[in-house]
Amino acid sequence: MPPKGERVTAMFSATFPKEIQHLAQDFLMPNYVFLAVGRVGSTSENIVQKVVWVEENQKRSVLMDLLDANERDALTLVFVETKRGANDLAYMLHRQGYGAVTIHGDLQQIERERHLESFRSGNTPILVATAVAARGLDIPNVKNVINYDLPNDCDEYVHRIGRTGRAGNVGIATSFFNDKNRNIASDLAQLIVEANQELPDWLERQAADSQRYGRGGGGGNRHKSGGNRFGGRDHRVQYGSGGNSAPASAPRSTTTQSSGNSANFYGANQQQQQQRPAARQGGQDWWD
Repeated sequence: MPPKGERVTAMFSATFPKEIQHLAQDFLMPNYVFLAVGRVGSTSENIVQKVVWVEENQKRSVLMDLLDANERDALTLVFVETKRGANDLAYMLHRQGYGAVTIHGDLQQIERERHLESFRSGNTPILVATAVAARGLDIPNVKNVINYDLPNDCDEYVHRIGRTGRAGNVGIATSFFNDKNRNIASDLAQLIVEANQELPDWLERQAADSQRYGRGGGGGNRHKSGGNRFGGRDHRVQYGSGGNSAPASAPRSTTTQSSGNSANFYGANQQQQQQRPAARQGGQDWWD
């Protein structure tokens, strides 16, 4: 390897918390340059983000509805919380006639490579994965990402949905939300608004409640940092490293209004939360 001063070292990340910026500075000095393309930690507008309220006991039915609505050969990456959950869900899908494989930390390397190649080639167009597949997995033409289980912080969410909409392509990210995910409601709503996506009315209200009662901030108390989420500014200035830091742009208005009949499939309002849509609506694609 060329010695320091003769080599160029580059680090790339969709999220760049200030702690990691400081660590990168230690390794990349003396000529450390921080270059931000767009808003650090935000998601791409090439990814259509949809959040739907799905109770735990309805998730499998809604997932199969989504898979049936997709193109038959479209590559779909499904994220779950646990290794056992990945195995169980892939087995269920296989029994129902869907081509599905898994990837998680308990698989041997040869098994991971075999499953990834089967997914990449389209032989099994559904990959059920834990968070191990959220980073470092570059598979072209992944059309859909489904957060069957949402993560506990929005850093992980950004990396997960970033598996689609890559290299200028367009992708769809659908997330199943319920009472278990209230802790990330505020951060998730902010991400959706920043990416010019449609914010469901019920999620906007939950985000407001989270901020009002201090239940949000599952991804690191971002709302206490003046809006600079995910290290969205160059924190080197605190250490006297000489660069100028332009403040991150203010978040867009969170008063996005749902259009059409979206209230029907996003959960209407708080008074109707006990009457949320059933998993199947007589063939109606209620997530569209």
